Amino acid sequence: MNQVIVQSLEGITLVGGGPVSKAELAISRGFAPRIVAADGGADHCLRNGLLPEAVIGDFDSISAQARGVIPSARLHRVADQETTDFDKALRVIAAPFVLALGFTGARIDHGLAVFNALVRHADRPCIVIGPRDVVFHAPAEIRLQMRVGDRVSLFPMAPVTGRSTGLHWPIDGIAFAPAGQVGTSNRASLPQVDLAFDRPGMLVILPRARLDQAIAALRP
Repeated sequence: MNQVIVQSLEGITLVGGGPVSKAELAISRGFAPRIVAADGGADHCLRNGLLPEAVIGDFDSISAQARGVIPSARLHRVADQETTDFDKALRVIAAPFVLALGFTGARIDHGLAVFNALVRHADRPCIVIGPRDVVFHAPAEIRLQMRVGDRVSLFPMAPVTGRSTGLHWPIDGIAFAPAGQVGTSNRASLPQVDLAFDRPGMLVILPRARLDQAIAALRP
């Protein structure tokens, strides 16, 4: 199922079933006011006084109470058991960017599946917000406005090489791979960091305080 369910000219906040704080929701909604839930994320929305405009998933974790409150026209059940609710939601949202909450911190296997989906749906710009970090799939080229000393971690989900300016440890000529060289704990040495990659597959991990810069870099 790849038919667009939610189409927007502004950012979308996508809420999952993992831990979500009121503060995180407020931060995300400041950038992306429209709310969509992935399955059990609907319960988080309702507990915080928010009615999602769409709920997408296989509905194995949304509560009966939430299903009773949310209008049936907003409930979009996707029975596919081969993909996660994050994957299901991401592929049917068309927006300049998606901010995803509640998809890290609960289970490691779920978190890994989320990172896999970020790479497989690289045409859907999405930033996953965690307790301390933000994570997104790197486009072929990206420019980030950072503070000198900010952490800029790179983690490959596929074999990939790249080029950089503005990093303390340049990545030029390095062959990255999930079971080989990774690029965690690098840092900005200049206020502007430029990255370029030869193919898809690289995740960029920044401090959560740089969410605004990640959004600015990914927006068309």
